[in-house]
Amino acid sequence: MILGLTGGIASGKSFVADSFVECGAILVSADLLAREVVNQGSPTLAKLVDAFGVEILTAGGSLNREVMAQKIFSDPLARHRLELITHPAIAHLAECRLMALKNLPHDLIVYEAPLLFEAGAESRVDQVLVVVIDPALQLERLLTRDEISEAEAKQRIAAQWPQADKVQKADFVIDNSGSLEQTRHAVTSLYHYLVETVCSGPSRP
Repeated sequence: MILGLTGGIASGKSFVADSFVECGAILVSADLLAREVVNQGSPTLAKLVDAFGVEILTAGGSLNREVMAQKIFSDPLARHRLELITHPAIAHLAECRLMALKNLPHDLIVYEAPLLFEAGAESRVDQVLVVVIDPALQLERLLTRDEISEAEAKQRIAAQWPQADKVQKADFVIDNSGSLEQTRHAVTSLYHYLVETVCSGPSRP
């Protein structure tokens, strides 16, 4: 079974994903795939340079993620242009990785994708887990983690689907507003439920 894992920025998706791995799940990260498709010399990176100019490159020729982030979070059209270029490449790579893993004897594969719904990637998974967090805590964590201004942080949060919209499409929800131990316990409980009941049942229609 493939469980899609998503949630807003700075909601704690990575901690939840790591907790699933500790339980025995196999993880495929869309963020890592996104980095892979824009490796130096890749066709996708060349398309980004054509679209946004050489200023998105570092002196060594790799993608300058900070410059790219500044461009897309302040301009919805630029973000859409980026998605049109990168999402097909990420989708192809994700399909290949997930297909290969489905042929191996694992009970649960977790596909962590921050933009699972925004990219229309929920069709790749059997069930969806959304990680939610108190909005004030989300903002606080984002400010601390990325060392950006409050205006930039709010801009990045607003660039994604509202948390409530994601919850409406979820099969499971974990609230990460409490302690790490509470979240880890919630993940462990869900893992055992999925392995014992859902993994042997029918997939999501």
